[in-house]
Amino acid sequence: MALSAFDLYSVGIGPSSSHTVGPMRAAHRFASTLDTLEVGRVQAELFGSLGATGHGHGSAKAVVLGLLGEDPATVDTDTADERVAGIRRTGRLRLSGGREVPFDSDNDVVLHRRRSLPEHPNGMRFHAWSGAGELLAERTYFSVGGGFVVGDTGIVADTTVLPHPFSTGGELLALCRELSLPVSDVMYANERAWRPDADTRAGLLHLWSVMQACVERGCDREGVLPGGLRVPRRAPALYRDLKADDGTEDPLRVLDWVNLFALAVNEENASGGRIVTAPTNGAAGIIPAVLHYYTRFVPGATDDGVARFLLTAAAVGILIKGNASISGAEVGCQGEVGSACAMAAAGLCEVLGGTPGQVENAAEIGLEHNLGLTCDPVGGLVQIPCIERNAIASVKAINAARLALNGDGSHKVTLDKAIRTMRDTGRDMSVKYKETARGGLAVTVIEC
Repeated sequence: MALSAFDLYSVGIGPSSSHTVGPMRAAHRFASTLDTLEVGRVQAELFGSLGATGHGHGSAKAVVLGLLGEDPATVDTDTADERVAGIRRTGRLRLSGGREVPFDSDNDVVLHRRRSLPEHPNGMRFHAWSGAGELLAERTYFSVGGGFVVGDTGIVADTTVLPHPFSTGGELLALCRELSLPVSDVMYANERAWRPDADTRAGLLHLWSVMQACVERGCDREGVLPGGLRVPRRAPALYRDLKADDGTEDPLRVLDWVNLFALAVNEENASGGRIVTAPTNGAAGIIPAVLHYYTRFVPGATDDGVARFLLTAAAVGILIKGNASISGAEVGCQGEVGSACAMAAAGLCEVLGGTPGQVENAAEIGLEHNLGLTCDPVGGLVQIPCIERNAIASVKAINAARLALNGDGSHKVTLDKAIRTMRDTGRDMSVKYKETARGGLAVTVIEC
């Protein structure tokens, strides 16, 4: 299956790629099959991790918006809550094809907190009946991480033939040696199978502009994040402090800026704002934070560097997705924050002049030191520990790139071995640590 950089990055809505973006896409896909049917009622059932944390992750809202025909990339995030509230008040929902049906928000989106479908932890089943109660359509979908959705018949593979295919880090390094190209140029060549270089670059810079806008909004919006935890937004106050004391001689002040960039993105994500899935929403602050570090604090940073950063990071994301998982419901937060940390470390290493060997080493360091990281969102919300975790991993990614640049690219643990270890660790991890809010901090904090 061929994967593009734009499969790893997409413009979406918070707070979760697997719990919000994926269900919205699945509901939209289901609703689009009903246009010619005399539908009298629709229902969605969410299983596994989706059912366990669906309210905190905005899954029910996402399903309703998807049935309305909304797409994560274009839905108006400012009016989404009011539209869903209006459906709850009126008990009526207009499907994407225009047909209006009765809709009970409490009973027509069913969250099964303890039931799972065998194929994947993030399962969804949609039903449509006639007014007389006859079942007209039923579809099952799975949200497999990063907003990717597959049907019950499996993945529809992209069979695009790439000029330089790779499925392991070892193969990628061999290509770089054989072609005498950096990782980003191998990716540019592969992206050419879908579009010209100019379009790839423009698309990547558009993603960067969305990331920048997200940071700006996060630095500007005061208040408390939605949900029962009453978590205050910290980015605006930190931004004011940094601006007021921008001339400090503190050698670690740059880390405060990196923390700010990550906090701003993830507070926007937690509030259901517009973000870039990179490669998931729960880890969406890491790549933007490290890119902001590059453009703000690295002399000579350019738009070309931004594009190459994102391409290099995507190469690592493709390896992780293909050989393990980027889904917190499958492998815990090592698959989300760990993947994003490895991707950001690789991207930064390349634009700082790293060789392909050093880039691979940076990614390995970033992933290795997130192995075993659990996904235990308190209250089922993408807030604690998720927001701070992005800030910590952003700094870790910068350090991983610097460590790799201080070496020659040779190391004992390869990226492939780290990815395999992450996959095996996720397989062994208890389900209570995989985005179900039934273990770890999710339980400890509530108990206290």
